[in-house]
Amino acid sequence: MHQPTPPATATDNRRLRDGPPWPPSADGGLLGPAQPRGRAPRPTPARAVPHGPGCVGGLPPTHNALICVALPGLAISTEHGQLTGQGLEGFYRAGRRLLARCQVRVAGREPLAVQARMTGADSARFVGTLRASPAAGPDPDVVVERVRHADGTERIILRNCAPHPLRLPLEVALGTDLADLGAIASGVPGPEVAASVHDSGLRWTTATGNASVTADPPPSDALASAGLLRWEFELPPGGTESVELRVRPDGASPLRAVGRAATSPLAPARATGDDPRVPVLLRASIDDLQALLLRDPAHPTDSCLAAGAPWRCGLAPAEALAAARMALPLGTRLAAGTLRTLARTQLRGPGPRTGMIPGPRRDAGAHLPPGCTGTEATLLFPVLLAEARRWGLPDQETRELLPAAERCLAWLRTTVGDRTYLRDPEPGGPTRGETQAHAHRAALLGADLLDACGRPGSGGLRQWAAELRKAFRVDFWVDDRGGGRPAAALTPDGRPLAHLGSTAVHLLDTGLLGGGELAAGLLDKVQTEQLARLLGGPAMDSGWGLRGLGAKEAGHSPFGHRSGAVRVQETALAVAGLAATGYEKEAGGLLRGLLAAAEHFGHRLPEMFAGEQRREGSAPLPHPAACRPAATAAAAGILLLTTLAGIRPDAPAGTVTLRPVHSAPLGELGLTGLRVAGAPFSVRVSRLGQAMVEEAADGLQLGV
Repeated sequence: MHQPTPPATATDNRRLRDGPPWPPSADGGLLGPAQPRGRAPRPTPARAVPHGPGCVGGLPPTHNALICVALPGLAISTEHGQLTGQGLEGFYRAGRRLLARCQVRVAGREPLAVQARMTGADSARFVGTLRASPAAGPDPDVVVERVRHADGTERIILRNCAPHPLRLPLEVALGTDLADLGAIASGVPGPEVAASVHDSGLRWTTATGNASVTADPPPSDALASAGLLRWEFELPPGGTESVELRVRPDGASPLRAVGRAATSPLAPARATGDDPRVPVLLRASIDDLQALLLRDPAHPTDSCLAAGAPWRCGLAPAEALAAARMALPLGTRLAAGTLRTLARTQLRGPGPRTGMIPGPRRDAGAHLPPGCTGTEATLLFPVLLAEARRWGLPDQETRELLPAAERCLAWLRTTVGDRTYLRDPEPGGPTRGETQAHAHRAALLGADLLDACGRPGSGGLRQWAAELRKAFRVDFWVDDRGGGRPAAALTPDGRPLAHLGSTAVHLLDTGLLGGGELAAGLLDKVQTEQLARLLGGPAMDSGWGLRGLGAKEAGHSPFGHRSGAVRVQETALAVAGLAATGYEKEAGGLLRGLLAAAEHFGHRLPEMFAGEQRREGSAPLPHPAACRPAATAAAAGILLLTTLAGIRPDAPAGTVTLRPVHSAPLGELGLTGLRVAGAPFSVRVSRLGQAMVEEAADGLQLGV
């Protein structure tokens, strides 16, 4: 075992930033060429969109869009409310833009936009005003309200605020290109399609798709050549009239979003407390998770999460597993559906990849080549199953999923072989620190799962995990005058790459065992203390959350999605890991920063935002290409708040242990409607950091 080498020099960092000669993928197609994030294999038909540096013309910005989501439906608008067909604007279903333009004119004029806001994860409200007559003075005499839903409906409401009757002609100009979201992202959506009059509206047809808009009440006039519907309304003072438009493919039934079904897998939890932002964040997080739910058509009882809207509306295995794990306090049904869905994608048959869950490559920032999310997903699978069992997954479902988890663990042991570390699947690739953290957690929780189910193999997993811990604490620790730091990776010749990034938080995420205990970590106590100090320092903590790469590291960029931007999921994992290891000051600082950022984002956190330093009077800068909502960001809101209560269930043993954050950084907090052991669970944390269970399953005992 070699001794740690000094940190990389500036020359070393420059060479890595310019692109080390990592060999191309040689896995026979599992990884394929480095793909932009968002290209995940999908067992569901929902579409994902390629994006990244290779897209023609760059992505249309999303940071200023109002995105209504109820998959497979989307409605994307600007704050003006008019759909002009520019950029991403329009109604979508299953990745196709059904309607691109929907422009309202009243009395021959466009309303003046005065307000636009989301009214839920799947709906937005736009309000405009206008003066219908020159004698109206400075005050508007007509209010135009538009309520837009992701299911393809829009209601236009006219209100007469004048003291006299008004005759108001209403015109709605409609048009579409029926473009695929991928073509829109690439800047080549194609021309508008000619319309025809159809039923009580208009219809568009191409060789690849069709769509129609129907209106209630039917228009008094429909002009296909102009794509125009017209009405004439007589409104008394204070009177209102409304028109409802319905957009859908020909012959399609009304959209039934998975998250709106009575069988949604997520419990409707609620929060109360001293901090008024807490209940809003929890409600928004659950709403966004509901909006991103997908159902496998071949197995309609199984639901899982899409990665995010608008770019990643399909299943990304690693993100789906990570989000389901953070959402376990809302019940185990999402975890079970995700595990069953991904078990059906697991590779079978002879060969070194047997047992692996396929996943795309993902950019790893300025210093490392793209990583394999399939490796991460394969290691997360047994972890999620083991922890879901602790939260109350029934024994029968656990045993049904156990063979798939065993295949994941067998892949781990086979791939490691007689080595200490789990290397990248491509020859000559690095040995990543975060991969070792995932593998170590999978080994320990997997061994716990095997023992609980009476299956062999736990001893070998625990022995390897112990050897990994011993070696990691030497090989992956780089001493320096600041107290040292964990290496992000080892090069093929064993040199540590010493740059500090947010992937180090996975070293604190050890996993839940029985009796409320957490698994051992890869770092020793002194190293953990030093990592906590680094994560809480100004180089990593932007004041809004954790930077993906430290501000002092070569290649840092505040907008780099793996090289400086704040990634919400990793910030939440840092808060949970720091709190669990007793570093409450650092955890509280990151928590308060992310909660402040959430307030600026309307409590709908994006997957990432710029890692600019927070200053008095400043606001977090949005990333123009970030998904919002995103599954991991929404689930991170659940993890942040439940971390404060420190809920550690052991449903098979009939106990739940509470390890609250004693500093109570948000004051008093109450969480109701969670689920532990299949029953409602409520807990309250006082301003003194003491936790009390207020509702629980019959027979569930409070652990010590």
